[in-house]
Amino acid sequence: METMVFDIGETLTGDDRYWASWADWLGVQPHTLSALVGAVVTQGRDNAEALRLLRPAIDISAEYAAREIAGQGEHLDEADLYDDVRPALAGLHRLGVRVVVAGNQTEKAGKLLRALDLPADLVVTSAEWGVAKPHPEFFAQVLEVSGALPHETLYVGDHPINDIYPAKAAGLRAAHLRRGPWGYWWADDPQVRAAADWSIDSLTDLLGIVSY
Repeated sequence: METMVFDIGETLTGDDRYWASWADWLGVQPHTLSALVGAVVTQGRDNAEALRLLRPAIDISAEYAAREIAGQGEHLDEADLYDDVRPALAGLHRLGVRVVVAGNQTEKAGKLLRALDLPADLVVTSAEWGVAKPHPEFFAQVLEVSGALPHETLYVGDHPINDIYPAKAAGLRAAHLRRGPWGYWWADDPQVRAAADWSIDSLTDLLGIVSY
């Protein structure tokens, strides 16, 4: 494998702070919003639908902007990274693998992630590309920056609809990560298992499949 490309939310970073901050902004207990996120996950719906269950008429973009103005906006730091992120990415680099981080996130998230100085060759978000997963153009962009052929590029993520299925449709190889609500809920689904080239429990598992 010449290049490995990583999703962001619930692959590299935990979403705990993200959902807790939304719960605080909307005036509900964090466990309430977490339960609603779980509900939409099991239905295969977009996670934003959890916010709409609380406020059916919510304009998420407008609320995001209002939170930023109020000083309660998006934040990412070292504490948001899963423990295996730096060891895995650094280990892949030592093995000569090109490491790319590319997921559905805002422009601000891209800046915050780059400020963490991860052992990655490129960190980019969907907002910076102007196209989001699972759109095929996102994965066309992935291939453009991977510097490798599709079958030599592995996309790693937790979300079957956003990560695994469209990556495979683009000709990439795919690893489904058992992490976060989507990763755990869909981990043993027969279709997900059949689509993914690998099912992994930790990013460090990737060190053992570099030669494939």
